[in-house]
Amino acid sequence: MSARAAAAEVTRERIIAASVAAFSAHWYEDVTVRGIAGDADVALQTVRNHFPSKEALFSVAIDRISGGIESVRGSVTPGDMDGAISTLVDDYEATGDILMRLLAVEERVAVVEPVIARGRAEHQAWVERVFAAALAGLRGKTRSRRIAQLVVATDVYTWKLLRRDKGLDRNQTITAMRELVASLHDKPEGGSR
Repeated sequence: MSARAAAAEVTRERIIAASVAAFSAHWYEDVTVRGIAGDADVALQTVRNHFPSKEALFSVAIDRISGGIESVRGSVTPGDMDGAISTLVDDYEATGDILMRLLAVEERVAVVEPVIARGRAEHQAWVERVFAAALAGLRGKTRSRRIAQLVVATDVYTWKLLRRDKGLDRNQTITAMRELVASLHDKPEGGSR
């Protein structure tokens, strides 16, 4: 790689890092391309040369944040309920407030909507993989209902209610979420299929 190309890549990474920090700390509407340029210590035109719009900066920042989430959650061994809940709460400790801000603007910021839809689908797939034992033998509506229950028990809203609204500490939150998930493991099938 030439020195010029290497310098351009370093600049690009600084811009991405500044974008991640900006979208992590602020509401979408409050982030500006000019602010990201300042935080990256580059000219506004330099940012525009790499990323043509705020939406492009958001997209690259979300890809970076999502990659971190996937990496953390991907390390969970299916069936390890304690590890899964601890990992999930630790992930929400790092990303929960960001996610809550994105959820709050989902309906009015078009670029956020597909990000949230993808996150929901990825969370459900993670739940189905990690808590497969709670789904064993279930079919039809019963399986769909159990998946929905597990998604709710492990959702960022549940974390927010426990941590932010009810003031539980990290360990109490882990215990509460573990108890919710465990009750679904032990729950009799019941209901219609």
